[in-house]
Amino acid sequence: MKIIEAPSEALSAVSSEVKVPFPADLSSILTQMEEALRSASDPKGVGLAAPQAGIALRIFITKPTEKSKTAVFINPKILATGGSQLATGKQGARGQKPVVRSRRQKKLEGCLSLHSIWGDVKRYPTVKLSFLDEKGRKHTKEFKGFMATIVQHEIDHLDGILFPRRVLEQKGKLYKSSKNEKNEDIFDEIEL
Repeated sequence: MKIIEAPSEALSAVSSEVKVPFPADLSSILTQMEEALRSASDPKGVGLAAPQAGIALRIFITKPTEKSKTAVFINPKILATGGSQLATGKQGARGQKPVVRSRRQKKLEGCLSLHSIWGDVKRYPTVKLSFLDEKGRKHTKEFKGFMATIVQHEIDHLDGILFPRRVLEQKGKLYKSSKNEKNEDIFDEIEL
């Protein structure tokens, strides 16, 4: 399964809820999504929404670290948010600590569907979420920090929203990444 890149209508459409009982092909969809997320490199992905795989269903998966087990979220709903919206945590939504050309550390969010584009996105530090797991069990859970950022980013995908829209709404900055001679990521501000 290939990750769809912008521009694509699949990334701007609102996804449909997964019907219960789950469709017979759900297990196959989840396996393909997990393989697509695992195959993402430079940078590694930490989450993938079904629309990024061309599937217009309210499903996303997360794997915030190499050692993390992949978590499945079906028909997720944000029940509450906590705290003021803050810029993305120490790691961007792709899991890297970017180096900005000015040599300042920036806290940037990225997306596997928008290769080389990063931005300052303000996200809530705490999110309370209801969702179904791959077995159809209902969960209500609170996520904090980096995981709260991932959840909000992936739910935006389910609503047809890419992170640059959030950056522009918040009057933030977008960056384009490239590699320097030491193969380090360098980020240049995109003039809007």
